This record gives sequence, C-alpha cells and structure tokens, in this order.
Amino acid sequence: MTSSPRFVQAAVAAPHTLATQTGRDILVQGGSALEAMVGMAGTMAVVYPHMNGIGGDGFWLVREPGGKIHYIEACGYAGRLATVERYTKLGYDTVPVRGPEAAITVPGAVAGWELALEMAYAFGGRLPLREILQPAVKFAREGYLQSRSEARGRSREFEALSAAPGFADSYLLEGKSPPEGTLRTAGKLGETLERLAHGGLRDFYRGDVSREMAVDFDKLRLPLVRADLEKYRALLRQPLKLRIGGATCFNAPPPTQGLASLLLLGIFDRLGVKKRDGFDHIHGLAEATKRAFLIRDQVCTDHNWLDDDPASFLTGNIPAREAAEISMRRAAPWLGTPSDGEAVWMGAIDSKGLAVSYIQSLGSDYGSGCVLPRTGVLLQNRGASFSLDPRARNPLAPGRRPPHTLSPALAVYDDGRVLSYGSMGGDGQPQFQAQVLTRWERGVGLAEAIDAPRFMLGRKWGEADTALCFEDRFDPSLLRDLEKVGHRVEVAAVPYSEDFGHAGALVRYRDGTIEAAHDPRSDGGADGL
Repeated sequence: MTSSPRFVQAAVAAPHTLATQTGRDILVQGGSALEAMVGMAGTMAVVYPHMNGIGGDGFWLVREPGGKIHYIEACGYAGRLATVERYTKLGYDTVPVRGPEAAITVPGAVAGWELALEMAYAFGGRLPLREILQPAVKFAREGYLQSRSEARGRSREFEALSAAPGFADSYLLEGKSPPEGTLRTAGKLGETLERLAHGGLRDFYRGDVSREMAVDFDKLRLPLVRADLEKYRALLRQPLKLRIGGATCFNAPPPTQGLASLLLLGIFDRLGVKKRDGFDHIHGLAEATKRAFLIRDQVCTDHNWLDDDPASFLTGNIPAREAAEISMRRAAPWLGTPSDGEAVWMGAIDSKGLAVSYIQSLGSDYGSGCVLPRTGVLLQNRGASFSLDPRARNPLAPGRRPPHTLSPALAVYDDGRVLSYGSMGGDGQPQFQAQVLTRWERGVGLAEAIDAPRFMLGRKWGEADTALCFEDRFDPSLLRDLEKVGHRVEVAAVPYSEDFGHAGALVRYRDGTIEAAHDPRSDGGADGL
C-alpha cells in the first residue's frame, strides 16, 4: 500500500524533484509557503518547459492561518493587434495552435509571482527575491537533467511546433526530444531570471526585459506590443466556494473552469454515493462531470463579460437540481468538445499554517513553441481557445482573457484540517481533483488516493471524439458494467499514463503535522521539515 510522508512543520509538493528541493530549501531558510512557491515556480519554468514557463499564466489560492482566503488571477489578455480581422485576412478559420500567430496573450505568471510576494512580505516574509530565484537561475545556467516526462512525450502538431521560431534550437536534439537524463541548459532564460531577481519582477512588464521582449514581438510579427505588457497587472479577486458536508471547498472563478470543479463536487455529493471506486462512484462522477461541463460552457468567460454570477450556480438548489437529472442506471449522451492542456500544480503549507495551491501553464505542451531570442522566454498559446466567431461565448478581442482550464483547489474542514490539492490535465482537472478528494474523504491516505487508477471523460486516444477513458488497472468486470449502461469505454495502453494528469495534495491536521504527496505519473514528489 502506498503511504504518504508526514512532516511536523512544513511541506511542499511538486511534479519535479528539483522544484520540491527548491521549495524545501526556501522553507529551511525561514521562507513562507508563498516564498517557497515562487521559488518552485521559477525552477519549474526551467526544468519542465513542456508543461509551463514564465511566458505563460498562473492561478493562486492562498489561505492565511487565520482563515482568510485569497485568490490571485495572473492570466493575460489578448494583445492589441489580436483581432478577428487579422486572422480572417490571413485565411484562418480558427486561431492557430502553434507558431507566432498562436502567441497572442500577455504572459501573466510573473505578475502573479510579484503579487504573491507582496502578500508574503505583508505577512512577514523576509527572503530577498535573488535568493528565491537563485535555484532557477542555477539550473538554467549550469544545467539540469532531461525529465522522464519531457523525454517520452511526443507533441501534437509536432511539425508545426518544431517550425516555431527558436523552438528546435532550444528543445530538440537532431530533431527529437533529448533522451531522459541528457544535460540541458537554458542560458538566455537564466539571464532573464537573473535580471528579474536583481531588478524586480515588474521589469518583465515595465523595464529592460519588457523592452527586449517587445523588440522580438515586432521581429516575429506577433500580435503583441510593449504597451500590452506595460498595462498588465495580476488581480486579487474573490474565489468561488461551495459548502459540502463538513467542509468548504474553494476554487478559481471565470475565466477558469473552477466553477465546473466545484459543481462536479456539489452534484456528486447529492447523489449520496458512499462506497469508493465501485460502479456508483465512477458512474456518478462521470455523469456529474457532464452536468457541470454543460453549465461551464454556457457561463465561463472573461469576468468582464459574464452574463451570470458564477457563485449563483453554487448556492440554492442548483447542484441538487442537476443531480436529479442523473440516472444511476443509464449514461447520458455526451457531445461536448474536448479540451486538453499541460500545466504544473504545486502546493505548499508552512509552519504557521499558511497554505498555497498554485497552477502554472503555457496552454498546450510547449505553448506556441515560440522562443523569444533576446530573453529565452517561451510564449504560451492560451489564446488558441478563443473563437474567431464574434457571436461565440469566447470571441477573440484585444484586451479579452481567454477561457482557461486551470483551476487550483483548496478545502477547509470544520475539524481544522486544511487541504491544498490540484492536478494538471485540461478537461481532466476537475475530474482528477474530484477523484483524489472523494477517495481521500472515504478513508485512504493522500498518496494512495493519488496513486489509484484514474478515469476521465475526454478525448479518445488518437481521435477527436470523446469516451470514458480508464487507466488499465481497473477491474474489467466493472468496465463491462459501465459499458452496459451506455458509457463508451476506452482503456489506456500503460498503467500510469500522463493522460490522466499529475495530481498532488497536502493536508495540515489540527496538531500541525502535514501529510503530503505528488503523482507517480510525474517526476516529482513531496518533501518538508
């Protein structure tokens, strides 16, 4: 049986051991969970470039020891040159997924780091930025070993990705991803991180780094200009919350799918399922996912263009109403459009009880693929989720934020436990969060809940349609029972597939001890004091 380590003071969890090491070292130096997370985010941007980077976005949930919850939204908007007319004239029906025309939104992650550190220093944090980012600078300049995850993955649209400016020189060796264990460096990115460490994070938007980036925007003919960087700010906003049993669950508001994450939990809770991993558990979560996604797709957009208050879907009888539409003996049809994406979820809880849940992403693996030559910044492709139809729910427009799958999670229990948890995985994020949470709440340890085989309503392997997809560690008779009620079942070829996300979690108990774990499907783990 998989067991979770227990720590007596503080802990971190991340999908790469170097990030875990970075976080623990910062805790040892007396840093807070927020300071540790910024250091971890910097390291992850260097050593896991297929999943995240400083050219992408980030989302934070932070719980103070006294109980107040903060949410930081650090997602960028479309540049001023990113218009429907631009793409129509270029002959596009959809926003490209790779290349310069895919790099259309301002990177928000670094502004989120800045806001998180402002919060940390307000809480008494004292570590200078240069010490927080020193590990990331070191790994970029002196090298790190190619991860198993990056080495074994093959990107969709690989040819288009390889042709993106700067990509092949930065991430390929003789046209292929280097083997696991290959020594890698990221010199230009290391120089940029060091400049930020000494000049301040706002330099990324309103200083020398932003000036250098803007020169490359123009050279590569991106739909971004320096003014887009200069006006960008990360935002403090109210998180969404849902009361379930003896806990209050928190997640991110639109433009993320945090609403779907909470709705899924609320709908499933009203089904009254008690036993974990049986037919009712899996069928109930799958059907609750369908109901939650239908609402998500109707509601979630840039918060400045919302037609409905997202919080209104988490109160009153809406979760119960949606649960009443579910048959526990028949699968509902599903015609949803699948959404994938890569990201890194990380968590930290310090000795004072400050808890952080954070997720950082470039959109698809390696984002747009465009590496800015002067700074080494790999730009995201989150804008590919915009529609070129002005009548769509999420139409492309300058200054508008694209829809996001990223959704960090926190849960606070009446008995004093605080849970920081999350996962990467596009449409899988709400589903993997729910599987980990419902298994843990039904009596297993965090590591066992994370290690357990997962399933996902999503994209069928190698095809554009969707199915209820499973890792191959499920009882075949259970899968046959699910097929009998109408689920289209697919089984993955490998037992621990990254198609089922990288999940992680930490829980602080009333006695101050912390249980922590991260996914064996990733290259990381948990560590602490």
